Amino acid sequence: MDREHYTVEFENDRVRVLRIRYGPNEKSVMHYHPRNVAVFLTDGQGQFTLPDGKKMDMPFKAGDVRWGDGEQHLPANAGTKPFELILVELR
Repeated sequence: MDREHYTVEFENDRVRVLRIRYGPNEKSVMHYHPRNVAVFLTDGQGQFTLPDGKKMDMPFKAGDVRWGDGEQHLPANAGTKPFELILVELR
């Protein structure tokens, strides 16, 4: 887990809830999340780099909720403002 950007807010045998914060143009390292639900707290412009090098732009608005099937990725803030989200990982 990327401790610079991720904080564990809650964890039990069924879920792990992460608060994720990225400053402008910050990025993480390649890592994996299991199936999850993301709740975006701010507007932002994210970008995922996949293991094959493919990049996926991910604009979002505060209040957006998205499902993730679980994947390996390198996330980045491709915008000029910080962004924040809550990620609920299912176990």
